[in-house]
Amino acid sequence: MSPTPGRDRSMTDYHQLLDDVLAEIRLARIRAGQAVNAERTLLYWRIGRLVQTRQQQEGWGAAIVDRLAADLAAQFPGARGWSPRNIRSMRILAESYPTEELAAAVANLPWGHLTVLMSQVPDPAARAWYVEQATRYGWSRSVLTHHIGTDRFQRVGQGPDNFTTTVPVGEQDLVREVLADPYDLEFLALDPAHSERQLEDALVAKLSAFLTELGQGFAFVGRQYRLPVGDREFFADLIFFHLGLRRFIIFELKVGPVEPEHLGKLSFYVTAVDAQLRRPEHGDGPTIGILLAGHRDDVVVEYALRTVDAPLAVATYTTDRTLPADLRAALPSSAELADLITDVTDPE
Repeated sequence: MSPTPGRDRSMTDYHQLLDDVLAEIRLARIRAGQAVNAERTLLYWRIGRLVQTRQQQEGWGAAIVDRLAADLAAQFPGARGWSPRNIRSMRILAESYPTEELAAAVANLPWGHLTVLMSQVPDPAARAWYVEQATRYGWSRSVLTHHIGTDRFQRVGQGPDNFTTTVPVGEQDLVREVLADPYDLEFLALDPAHSERQLEDALVAKLSAFLTELGQGFAFVGRQYRLPVGDREFFADLIFFHLGLRRFIIFELKVGPVEPEHLGKLSFYVTAVDAQLRRPEHGDGPTIGILLAGHRDDVVVEYALRTVDAPLAVATYTTDRTLPADLRAALPSSAELADLITDVTDPE
């Protein structure tokens, strides 16, 4: 029997019903998992509070944690979570969040995230910022650890910009939140004498790591993006679209110091992208330009930013965060290492 229009419509309606039911089931499972995770964290807080209180009242030392861990493991054979290390983390949780209400505010984060925060972020303000960011953007533990290791809390929104005069008041903090200064590009392993093209090539080659450093919400649009204007063609180094801000973001790369003309050219690119790519009818906001440079003079940057109406920011980057300057200077370049390897493997 050939299908009829009514039968086709009925099957379409059924498949829509099935999709809706499956979506509800998946959502319920996510909520159930979050509820279990939150209750476990609050259980850990109560245990940590008991241990903390009894140690203070009875004068018990650290050995009591080992004994408690052994007894709990005997009571719940095969169950995870009762190691001495984990019980010590429970006590630290109770110390870090003195009331159950404060603990409940962070209980939606996985326990592994909280142990990382408690062990690596002693400053309460910084820890609260990482909790908020990890909760809002759903950071994995590895992403959280990366941002802590690169001290993102201290770097966000620190570069000079003209957003006070070019971005609506209600959006200025949100826009600054996606900017960092300096950007940590150590993962590129660039030679100190790298060129702008080498920097761009390395960023694109390791795009996944660069997106992690940029933060949540960035989608890559293109490199050397062609922007025809009049009878000429111009090429923007890197263009992204930020899903949260709904704005295109242009990165112009400079390995040397910031010059006023760099910001003029970046402003030109912002205008071109607004005219050619931005879709206000879809909710796109004005494009943002970021000049990523090797170093800058803040007074020069301040003067240059006063002359442009497009929303621009200036940030620096580092490719050798972990090594002191005197040690970096003593290390051979990649070319010198290549010559050394050649000498060793191909002696005359």
